[in-house]
Amino acid sequence: MSGHTDNSIIINAPFDLVWDMTNDVERWTDLFTEYASVEVMERDGEKVTFRLTMHPDADGNVWSWVSEREPNRELRTVWAQRVETGPFAHMHIRWEYHDEPDGVRMRWVQDFAMKDTAPVDDAWMTDNINRNSRVQMEIIRDKIQQRADELGLTIAPSPIG
Repeated sequence: MSGHTDNSIIINAPFDLVWDMTNDVERWTDLFTEYASVEVMERDGEKVTFRLTMHPDADGNVWSWVSEREPNRELRTVWAQRVETGPFAHMHIRWEYHDEPDGVRMRWVQDFAMKDTAPVDDAWMTDNINRNSRVQMEIIRDKIQQRADELGLTIAPSPIG
């Protein structure tokens, strides 16, 4: 068995702003509420390898892992995976950015499997990732839209007709 999630949100801002803010890994602690720190370990062209450390959970555990991420602006896609997989057998993430009448649809597709020794199974992690992705996407949307408003870049809503 394996886990699969597919979540998306429309951000009322131009593609360039959405792309730039969501791919500025060094500033993810400003964009996501769950990350305490980001340490870039290596850059190879567009590919970046970095360590993410989360804020402590309710039990005081601090989770940290190394990921690599390779954006392709022309294809409006980012491929990412965990290098240090922790409780995951594997974790692959694809970010997509699609133009919509009211902005940009940002989509996260995650395919993963938990190790047999993990404290939770694929179904539990699927529910957890879906729940958390929705929360983080709304926060990211709000922060990007606020920045778009500050820059006068908010996209006018399409007429209802």
